[in-house]
Amino acid sequence: MHFIKKIILFFILLLYCSVCYSDLVKPALIEIIVNEQGEVDVNIRASIEALLTGINGRYKNTRDAPNAKEYDRLRHMNPDQLAREFKKFQQKFLDAISIVDNKKHKLSLSIKHVEIPERGYPKVPRISVIDLTGKLDLTAVSIQNYYPLAFGDNVVRLKQVNLKKQLFHWSEWQWIRDDKYSDPLSITEIVAHKPFYKTVINYIELGFKHILPKGMDHILFILGLFLFSSAFRPLLWQVTMFTIAHTITLGLAMNGLFDLPAQIVQPLIALSIVYVGVENVFSRELQKSRLLLVFAFGLLHGLGFASMLADFGMPEYAFATALISFNIGVEFGQLSILLMAYLLIGFWFGKRLWYKTLVINPASIVIAIIAFYWFIDRLDIGLF
Repeated sequence: MHFIKKIILFFILLLYCSVCYSDLVKPALIEIIVNEQGEVDVNIRASIEALLTGINGRYKNTRDAPNAKEYDRLRHMNPDQLAREFKKFQQKFLDAISIVDNKKHKLSLSIKHVEIPERGYPKVPRISVIDLTGKLDLTAVSIQNYYPLAFGDNVVRLKQVNLKKQLFHWSEWQWIRDDKYSDPLSITEIVAHKPFYKTVINYIELGFKHILPKGMDHILFILGLFLFSSAFRPLLWQVTMFTIAHTITLGLAMNGLFDLPAQIVQPLIALSIVYVGVENVFSRELQKSRLLLVFAFGLLHGLGFASMLADFGMPEYAFATALISFNIGVEFGQLSILLMAYLLIGFWFGKRLWYKTLVINPASIVIAIIAFYWFIDRLDIGLF
């Protein structure tokens, strides 16, 4: 019984941590365009609110940051108001970033244009576009980009443009997670595609990390499925149906064939978790109809995955490989959750007579409460 109390305490702590759930700071997307005249354009897509407050990727929850209130104040500003705030920060921004050539000469960059969208759905970070311009020495053969970790992670690639011949060559994306320069980006030839195995590894890692540790809503959904069906076979069927479903909508969304706004998808994802938690409490046994419900919820969760992958991008030459690898990573993440839950709870207590009363019901209620809070919060009706 003492162990059961620990389990309940764990879910209470999970509730406490989750009621503060907010948007995460996404990596900045940086595209550097160099033409045959040595003209350089840098396109940076990032959250200006995060830049101004110093909230970067080390905060899994923006409300954990010391200046979270200032962040919330900024993200409720209209574009003109936020532009005035950013203007005070422009010189500091320019001083912090850097592009150097292979001779270690630093490019002189200036801000060409700043585009700030309307506020939109506040549960998803507003992404502004900062355009920089500069001039590169034509004797250079490569460049490296530096975007400080204090501003967050960044993903960078280079586009070589020959306007006269109408040739365009993209490099691969580099995801920079440390406070360092990117690897050299060639400006004299087509940058070779990544080997097959590197694409597979990169996207498996991306899919896994989207579940563990970043996918709190997906973690709760999988835990909800586990609690009511700790037997391996029905649990495997549910996870498989969920994976097939989110693969379908993820593929459709990434090809631009189907999409829904985040203000619809995100509340519905939370509501699907509420449903699973409530059903766990009131159902006496697992019904076959749950497979259809899990499949429907998987279609919905796939749109949530797509919003993240759309920011990171998919290689055109290896789209199918990247999509399959990402889903393998997601599946590994889900199976890891199930394995940990089974070893901690299911193996020891799954067949006990009191399992539903003392484990399933309390844990499912906590999951439903957390998800219902998310549902109301993501509706953005001003209750929280």
